[in-house]
Amino acid sequence: MGFRTGVKRRQMVGLLMASAIAASGLPAAAFAANTGAGETGVTADAIVLGQSAALTGSTAVLGKQMNAGARLYFDHINSQGGVFGRKIELKALDDMYEPDEAIRNTKKLIEEDRVFALFGYVGTPTSQAVLPLVNQLRIPFFAPFTGAQSLRDPHNRYVFHVRAGYEEETAAIVRQIHTTGLKRIAVVYNDDAYGRAGISGIEHAIKALPANSGVTLVAQESVIRNTVEIGDAMQTAMKARPDAVVLISAYRTVGAFVKEALRRGYSGQFYNVSFVGTQALAREVGPQGSGVIISQVMPHPGNATLPVVREYLRLLQAAGKPNEFDYASIEGFIAAKAFVEGLRRAGRDLTRERFVSAVEGMRNVDLGGFIVQFGPDSHVGSKFVEMTIINSRGVVIR
Repeated sequence: MGFRTGVKRRQMVGLLMASAIAASGLPAAAFAANTGAGETGVTADAIVLGQSAALTGSTAVLGKQMNAGARLYFDHINSQGGVFGRKIELKALDDMYEPDEAIRNTKKLIEEDRVFALFGYVGTPTSQAVLPLVNQLRIPFFAPFTGAQSLRDPHNRYVFHVRAGYEEETAAIVRQIHTTGLKRIAVVYNDDAYGRAGISGIEHAIKALPANSGVTLVAQESVIRNTVEIGDAMQTAMKARPDAVVLISAYRTVGAFVKEALRRGYSGQFYNVSFVGTQALAREVGPQGSGVIISQVMPHPGNATLPVVREYLRLLQAAGKPNEFDYASIEGFIAAKAFVEGLRRAGRDLTRERFVSAVEGMRNVDLGGFIVQFGPDSHVGSKFVEMTIINSRGVVIR
């Protein structure tokens, strides 16, 4: 009787697995690995992670720096023997900041490279594009370089954010505009998920101000992602006579806009969110960019008063790259540090589900002056936002 019952159970499990494999669209081996049976991406001596990011093209600096910062910390951990004897391998593929490429890369990382988790994706449109795969296969999607609310709400068990969101950044920008007495805001934004997240945050932040604030959105104009052709957006924004222009784009587009606006005699204030690529923007505009403000969700990468920054700078020095500190790089570094803490807490018998539960248990964890706080109902680790400015020497200061 027990034998027959066992056979029936095995047959039922087989039928359920076959149905699930067919629904997933993945090869059977890839699906089996994603169900925790002999956990994919985990061997006796390695943990394999996958990243899709812009490594070429007009936003390549962001992807390269995010990747470099993460590798800096993972290499450090590997030099000490890894986590429970397993070294961390980060496989990175170039998506040129294009959603279709990100989907192709993600399928390759899952099906061929059989990664344990997806780590450090760069951009809102690319991250959103792969979210259905993340949900379908229940694979951890850790520390994407994006602040979009659409990736945070509704809550997703498998998506973890180390950084604050664009809602927090745009709220801080609008508060500062209000505090300094400026009233008229123009927004120039990417015509993509990132840009729409930014303009939505600005609109919400203005509505949150006192009714008599006088702060109004006088113009909003979209630009094509990765473009430097900003003529139409310039015309619309300048015609509205704004006191401040908020730019929700990447460094090349923003640099082109700022330089052309200054050439036309604009004397108002420029604001950007962190995804702009801070050091890359400073290089684009140079001393001309004096006074351009950027909100940040990571500590200043040159601020050695914080233990995590000292560690980061020390490892850069040891790697022979003492002058390559960068906001995107330190974001990758801190994200890698948070990921490793999650691995340690998950224990030696590592599975994706154990890792997710371990990260959810990371409450008030000090990574060296940068605090992360996760929980079962909260996968946004930090709300930290501060403002930085490009000075007259083209240097970013707090």
